[in-house]
Amino acid sequence: MIVVSDTSCITNLIAIRRVQLLRELFGTVIIPPAVRDELAARHAVLPDFLETRVPLETAAVARLLAEPLDPGEAEAIILAEELQADYLLIDEAARRDVAEARDLRHFGLLGVLRRAKEKGKIAQVQPDVDALIRAGFWIAPRLRERFLRDVGEA
Repeated sequence: MIVVSDTSCITNLIAIRRVQLLRELFGTVIIPPAVRDELAARHAVLPDFLETRVPLETAAVARLLAEPLDPGEAEAIILAEELQADYLLIDEAARRDVAEARDLRHFGLLGVLRRAKEKGKIAQVQPDVDALIRAGFWIAPRLRERFLRDVGEA
């Protein structure tokens, strides 16, 4: 399975000490250089299961930067296309819209937690959702409630 990620999923899972869920679910997670650099600016040590690959289509990355996407998001989207990734991990709604318009299968942090519960890697998602909120990850209260209800925890 090929999974490409932008910064958000990784850095937020690092913040709540759950980044190993990505390894358990996907093995290797591929990131572009801009994501690596964003992560390295915030975290002294990066997970060893991250693999950096450079997107080849630099002109396509430049076009996405005009959307406006940040460099990590733009590189991740183009890299996911180039690698024909099974999934792109990306959180912000506007960025997911860009991924959808490009026919990329994607999900974000809540999708990672849902998948971890479905695969038996965690018993409940609520403690991790609440930890993410405490760490500064914004989840609309209605989305939190709906998500917990959908996974059988509300």
